[in-house]
Amino acid sequence: MHRINNILLVYPRVPKNTYWSFGYSLAIIGKKSAMPPLGLITLASLFPDRCRLKLVDMNVTVLSEADLLWADAVMVSAMIVQKQSFHTVVAACNRLRRPVVAGGPYPSACPEEMAGVDHVVPGEVEENFAAFFSAFERGTAPRIADRAKHPDLKQSPLPRFDLLDLGAYTSMAIQYSRGCPFHCEFCDIWQMYGNRPRVKPADRVMGELDALHRLGWRGAVFVVDDNFIGNRKSVKSDLLPSLIQWQQAHERPFQFFTEASIDLAGDNELMDTMVAAGFNEVFIGIETPSAAALKETGKHQNLKMDLLTAVEHIQHSGMEVTAGFILGFDADGADIFDRQIAFIQRAAIPKAMVGILNALPGTALYHRLRSQGRLTGASLGNNTHRMSTNFRTRMPAGQLKAGYRQILGALYDARMNAYFSRCNRLLDRLAQAYRFKRPIGWREIVMLLRALIRQSLTVYGHRYLQFLLRNLIRHRSICGEAVRLAIQGHHFHVITRETLKMEAMEQELERAYDYFAARLDTCKQSVRAGSQETMRQLTILADQCARTLRRIQKRVNGIPTDFRGEIAHRYRLWAQKLNCLFADGHAQISEFSRML
Repeated sequence: MHRINNILLVYPRVPKNTYWSFGYSLAIIGKKSAMPPLGLITLASLFPDRCRLKLVDMNVTVLSEADLLWADAVMVSAMIVQKQSFHTVVAACNRLRRPVVAGGPYPSACPEEMAGVDHVVPGEVEENFAAFFSAFERGTAPRIADRAKHPDLKQSPLPRFDLLDLGAYTSMAIQYSRGCPFHCEFCDIWQMYGNRPRVKPADRVMGELDALHRLGWRGAVFVVDDNFIGNRKSVKSDLLPSLIQWQQAHERPFQFFTEASIDLAGDNELMDTMVAAGFNEVFIGIETPSAAALKETGKHQNLKMDLLTAVEHIQHSGMEVTAGFILGFDADGADIFDRQIAFIQRAAIPKAMVGILNALPGTALYHRLRSQGRLTGASLGNNTHRMSTNFRTRMPAGQLKAGYRQILGALYDARMNAYFSRCNRLLDRLAQAYRFKRPIGWREIVMLLRALIRQSLTVYGHRYLQFLLRNLIRHRSICGEAVRLAIQGHHFHVITRETLKMEAMEQELERAYDYFAARLDTCKQSVRAGSQETMRQLTILADQCARTLRRIQKRVNGIPTDFRGEIAHRYRLWAQKLNCLFADGHAQISEFSRML
C-alpha cells in the first residue's frame, strides 16, 4: 500500500472573456476571482486527517512546477468552460509523472475526453470518496469510478474555507440544496442531481456561515443552488427563519444571492422572508419571451405567469433580477431578436446573459438532437458571446449569428446607453424595498476612485458619470448599488466590444475569400479563352491577397490577449483556405496554359 500524503487540489483557469468571470471588472476593484471553487474545498474535507492539502486556484495564483513536484497526487475539478486550462494541467502532471484524479462537471459529463487522467470520480462523491481513496492508495481503484447515488446532504462536510485566500474573491459560496423539480430539455441539473431537491439541515448551513465569519469574511455570499426554492417547504420553514436569526445575532455581515425559478414571483411571503434574511439578488432562467419556444423546451413553469409582471414583482420586493436568455430554439422565428431586446429593456434586467443554445452532454436535448442526426460537435461550455453552437439549428446559421450580434450590440452598445437605462429603471423599482445598505469604508472609497479614474475615461464615460450623478441624487441610500452595477457593466462592455470586433474580422476574411475565389474563377475562364495575361493577373491577385491578410493580421495582433487566441485560430484557418485556393488556382491555370 502506497500512502498518499501530499494532496494538491487544482482549479483550472476560467477564461476571462466569459460572461460570469467578471474579469474586466475585477481589475477595477482589486480582486482576482468572482467566487471560490466550492466543490474542491468541500472535497478537501473528505481526506484523512493525515493528508497535507494545498489548493491552487489558477484564477487567483499560478500553478508552479514546484507545486506539482510537492504533490503525491493531483486532484482537478473543472466545468466544461475550463477544458482548455484543464488539459494543460493534466499535461503538466503527465510530464512530471504525477497521478491525476479528475472530478466535477466536465469530467463527469465527458469521461471519453479524459486522456492523460489516471482516475475519474464522476458525480457527487460524499458517500463513495473514502472507499475510492482507499483503493487509490492500494493501487486497485478503477480508472472510472462508479457514479454514486445522490447522497444525503445531512452528512455533507464543512467546506475547508481556510484553504482559500479570502481577499482574492468578491464573494464566497455555500450550498443548501441539490436538484430541481423541473424537466427543462436543455438543462443537465435535474439529470445530474435528480428531480427531488435534497437539502442540508439549517444548522449545518449556519455552521458554514460561522466558519466564514470566524475567518473574517464580510460581504457577498453566493448560495450556489441551481434552484434555491426547489424544496420550498424546507426553505420557508427551516432555512430562512434560522438565517434571519443568525444575521440578527451577527449584525447582518452577509448579503446573499442565488438562483431560483420564476414561480418565486407568486409567493410574496417567500420573497419577503428572503429579503429579510439578506437576499438582494436572484438569477432566473427566463430563456425567451416566446411561448412556443418555452413549450418546446419543457419550461412550463415560465408559461404560468406573465414574465414581465413576474420580474417586476420580484424587483419591487427588494431583489435585483439577473437572468439567462437563449437563442436557437427550433420554434424561434425571425422576430425573436427584436423581441428579446424589447423584453430585456422593459424588464430592467441590467445583467442579461444571452447565448446561443448548445446541447450539453447527457441532457434530453442532446439525446433528441443525436437521434435526429443534428449534432455537429462538442459544447465548449461558454454560453454567451459565442457565435456557434454544436448542432444544426432550424434557423439558418448566418441569420442566427447576425441576430445574436444585433442583440449583443443593442444590450451593451458602445456608449452603454441601453445598459444604464436598464440600471436606472431597476434602481427606481428597488428603491422602496431594498433593505441592504452597502457599508462605506476606506476599501469602498478606494474602489470608487479606481472606477472613476478607469471608467470616466472610456468611450461611455460621459454616460457613466450621468448615471452615477442621477442615482446619487435620486437614490442616495442605495447609491452604492449604482456604483456596483456600473463596475460590473464595464466587464460586459469589454467582452461585447471585443467579441463584435472579432466577428467583424471574421466576416472580412469570409468576404475576402469569396472575392478572391470569384476573381480566380474569372482567371480560369480567361485562360480557357486563350488570354496571355492570366499568369500576370494571378500574380497581382496573390499580392493583393497577401496585403489583405497582413492588414487583418495586424488588427488581430491588437486584440487583447484573452481574446486573441480564438481570433488568431480563425485567421489561420481562413489564411490556409486562401493559400489553398491560390495553390489550386495556380495549378489549374498552369495546366490550362499547357493544354493551349
